[in-house]
Amino acid sequence: MAAGVPGPVGGGDRRGGPRAALGGLTTRGRSFLAAGVAAALCAYVLGQSDLLRVGLLLAVLPLICVTVLYRTRYRVAGSRRLSPSRVPAGSEARVRLRTDNVSRLPTGLLMLQDQVPYVLGPRPRFVLDRVEAGGSREVSYRVRSDLRGRYPLGPLQLRLSDPFGMCELSRSFGAYDTLVVVPRTEPLPPLRLAGAASGYGDGRQRSLALAGEDDVIPRGYRHGDDLRRVHWRSTARHGELMVRREEQPQRARCTVLLDSRRIAYQGAGPDSAFEWAVSGAASALTHMLERGFAVRLLTDDGTVVPGGGTDGFAAPTQDSADSVGLMMDTLADIGHSEGGGLSRAYDVLRGGDEGLLVAFFGDLDEEQADLAARMGRRSGAAVAFVPAGADRVPGGESETPAAGRLRTLREAGWTAVAVEPGAALADVWRQAGEAHSGALPGATHGFSGGWS
Repeated sequence: MAAGVPGPVGGGDRRGGPRAALGGLTTRGRSFLAAGVAAALCAYVLGQSDLLRVGLLLAVLPLICVTVLYRTRYRVAGSRRLSPSRVPAGSEARVRLRTDNVSRLPTGLLMLQDQVPYVLGPRPRFVLDRVEAGGSREVSYRVRSDLRGRYPLGPLQLRLSDPFGMCELSRSFGAYDTLVVVPRTEPLPPLRLAGAASGYGDGRQRSLALAGEDDVIPRGYRHGDDLRRVHWRSTARHGELMVRREEQPQRARCTVLLDSRRIAYQGAGPDSAFEWAVSGAASALTHMLERGFAVRLLTDDGTVVPGGGTDGFAAPTQDSADSVGLMMDTLADIGHSEGGGLSRAYDVLRGGDEGLLVAFFGDLDEEQADLAARMGRRSGAAVAFVPAGADRVPGGESETPAAGRLRTLREAGWTAVAVEPGAALADVWRQAGEAHSGALPGATHGFSGGWS
């Protein structure tokens, strides 16, 4: 919510002096003034006193309106409330504007105008008729954008007009609000391919849900511990009674990789391949977190989001909404990177097994396909969504480079799915599950852990 400090409208703001007030003359006021001066000159030349009176009346009327409006002391406060402040692309948000008259005099005619980017719709304007002393008025409008991003709303402007429409004086409040338009997400079908999302014991795709050091090595005896868990070798070494740690519940991990290289995508706009990939990454992050995975967002330049912990994973806890919000805000702002390769993302992933890897790639050349293949070998399981190309050249004699890149990923252990333009994410997500079971031709490798 943004609020404007109560301030004068019209006569209270005298920094520009009378010249600024004359600058507030409307087209009608300027026309009256010009007509009056012209009539007065003609009356002087022709010696017509009646015409001179008409000319003086026409010229004086806008000047009187300027003087009255200039000397008026209204103190008006403006505020804005945005609900919600974060919306998916294509959804609407409502903006409520409130005007409070904090002076002892009723206002005249007020025009309320808010500054909004053109992608959110037309600039809203409202006419408020006479606000009583101590009174308030509230109006609202809706904004909508099909393009993700951050959009400033404001400043709020108030215009004071005289009853004849001869003059308008305005005041701008400095407060802004920001509407965050995040990528559109789609609900994804739950697929259990192999294993489970969480469980007990050691596994390639799981990390300890409890990360205390005492739970990793034998710890000191505590009152109530089962004596059958005494670790005698550690007891002899430390000189005190030590017990073995209990088998702790494990939490599955998932890394969502977004390829944002400019050279990897063609086209722009809401229906472009890059926007599909961003929306897919957002949907995958939300889905996996809801399924109990600890998730993180990784981009081709090696940036990890949210990065709150030492490993950058956001756990599905009571604060998961904040983690999702942080990742969504990042995806709302993300644009094309100028990098030409995936080497920085590979450097992040090659440190060890990080569980499930879900990647949204752009077009891959031979070098980047080989690098992506090495990423898959270092992950417990890997799924890739790649823009589709023709499976074969005309005549069916040989495969296209795009089909060859897809085959390279599959041979390296990826469950790679070719994505047709405009494909529904839920369909290709389900197609990845079918690929694991061999329903997708050419998919010879799948998950070695759970994906649900």
